[in-house]
Amino acid sequence: MIRHVVLWTIKDSIDGVNKPEAIVNMKHKLESLSGKIDGLISLQVGLNKNTNPDAYDICLITEHISWEALTIYQEHPLHKEVAAYVGNVRKNRAVTDYEV
Repeated sequence: MIRHVVLWTIKDSIDGVNKPEAIVNMKHKLESLSGKIDGLISLQVGLNKNTNPDAYDICLITEHISWEALTIYQEHPLHKEVAAYVGNVRKNRAVTDYEV
């Protein structure tokens, strides 16, 4: 099994949408992928409550049946649609993928 973990910080203002709204929108868009992509076992989205200035705003953890399934997920049109939104609102990103 492959675990994919992504952390993001979000811009303070994005096309008239404030940061808290953008975070909630992003959470809903990410969660909408659950059950729609072959090989995606699970998907969790967490919103940060840590007040440390180095903390990220949102976390995504997905699990995939294989490395190939992770690639399929990343190339899937629904994922690319969500990724386009995320790319517009994110300030920073950190990612790691590992075998469980």
